[in-house]
This record gives sequence, structure tokens and C-alpha cells, in this order.
Amino acid sequence: MSKSGKSRPNYAKRRASRLAAVQALYQMELSGARADDAIADQALREPDIETEGKLRAPVDQAFFGDLVRGVRDRRDDIDRMIDRALVEGWAIARLDAVLRAILRTGVCELLTHPEIDTPVIINEYVSIAKSFFDDSEPKITNGVLDKLAKILRAGQAETGGEAKGGKANDGGGAGNGGGEAKDGDAGPSG
Repeated sequence: MSKSGKSRPNYAKRRASRLAAVQALYQMELSGARADDAIADQALREPDIETEGKLRAPVDQAFFGDLVRGVRDRRDDIDRMIDRALVEGWAIARLDAVLRAILRTGVCELLTHPEIDTPVIINEYVSIAKSFFDDSEPKITNGVLDKLAKILRAGQAETGGEAKGGKANDGGGAGNGGGEAKDGDAGPSG
């Protein structure tokens, strides 16, 4: 229980939901599947499948569905935001499909889940990027999400919504991702 007396969300479920949303959006982009079909497909999967020798947490279906539907409903706006956050000369269309899915899901969460602290969101998607990429993509993820978070959540620090001292709401990570981005980190370097 948190200080407010409410049960805190299951962080492992949220983490699994974020990854599942990225995978569903990737599947949707490549196959043309509809969001509702991708969501239904996820609901049919075994929640305790083993991935890379580790037991995967079950997905929070409501959170997962919210992210997938949120990207579907706001994709054009989200893509425009990402395009503006990338370094000059880069556009979301030039990025790898997995990276596009990661960025879209992260921006959607920044837009639709103000109850989750910014550093947690950024760290979670940087971690997802690191699980797929070894090069600059995690830095791009950090740079783009940090740049957009500063715009989308400008008033959060004054209202106490942003984590201080590593005590992040959602507990998905201790969180230092919200302030590390450099101007050059918002796009590929080559």
C-alpha cells in the first residue's frame, strides 16, 4: 500500500504491458493488423511464458489496451511530435519499425498517464530499446522522450507529479532518464 492507502500497481505487469504494446504496434505496422485484433491476440497468450530463460510477468490487459488504442487513436499527432523532437534531417519514417513502436508507445504514455512519473516512463522505454538495440537507439529514445516530456509535462514538477530523489510513482525504475538527454541524443548520429 502507498501512503495514500491505495494499492500500488503491479510494476512487473506494467513493464510486461509496455513491452507487449510495443510488440503489438510493431505487428500492426508490419502486418496491417487492427488494434483490436492485436489486443485480442495478446489476451490469448499464456501470461507465464518463459522468455530468454526468465518467467515473464502477466500483462495488465487494461493498461496494455489503453496504450495500443491510444497510439492508434493519436498516431498522426504522436508522429508529428516525434518528428519535431528528432534532430534536423531525421523523420520518424526513417527510423527502424521497432524504434517507431517504442517511441510511439512512450509518447502515448506521457500523454495519457499523468499519474505515472516522467522518469519512470522514460527509463522503461529506454530499457525496452536496450533490449532490442545495441547502438544509438536507446539514446534516441531517451532524447526524444525527454524533449517531449519537457513540453507535454511542463507543469508537473511544480505540482509534485515528477519523482524526486528516486521515489518514482509506478516504481518501474528509480529514474534518472528524465534529465539526461543532450540535444544530440534526439536522433541518429549517422
